[in-house]
Amino acid sequence: MESTGKAAVAEFVATFALIFIGAGAVIAVSLGLDLTGVALAHGLVLAIMVSITAHISGGLVNPAVTIGLWVAGKIPSRRAVILIGAQFLGAVAGALLLKYLVPTALYDAGNGGTPALAQGIAAGKGIVIEATTTFFLVFAVFGTAVDPRGPWSKTAGLTIGLVIAFDIMAFGPYTGAAMNPARWFGPALVFGDIIAAVLYATVFLKDQEPATP
Repeated sequence: MESTGKAAVAEFVATFALIFIGAGAVIAVSLGLDLTGVALAHGLVLAIMVSITAHISGGLVNPAVTIGLWVAGKIPSRRAVILIGAQFLGAVAGALLLKYLVPTALYDAGNGGTPALAQGIAAGKGIVIEATTTFFLVFAVFGTAVDPRGPWSKTAGLTIGLVIAFDIMAFGPYTGAAMNPARWFGPALVFGDIIAAVLYATVFLKDQEPATP
């Protein structure tokens, strides 16, 4: 592994690529790209980025994976915080470039590539879906990249990418199958979902009584 600074640059670039390609594929659904195409775009870019950055930063590309490694004692706290910051910054940068390049009508039609709950899917069920699909992803990371007995040098990048692909094929239509806080945060921030939510809650809901379930 390289120094924390070099690792942070690698994580920035890898997460940038994931958002730029992944969210870009979601937006391209308006042009006819289907679910398989979206899943493969995410799976392939992650497989390649993990393979490229594995010897530099571990090829994490995901704050959830980074936190999992930190909890397991595989990464120091300071390094974990810096890498997570780099991942979020890379996600925002990727989303910003996507917004700049894609025609406004297409960008807005695809919600900037932001993962979102489908109509009829309750928030609770969405959380369970995301938790389960993220479990598969982190399980694959530990089984192929963290466990020294795993086939890291040969298949880890491909294995992790395929997990992303099959999760999106199965549950992308329901939640967007983000499996990655940065995958949601970057597009949501740039598209305006986060700003709108914070503004509304701060200005209009500040003095309101909590809704009865």
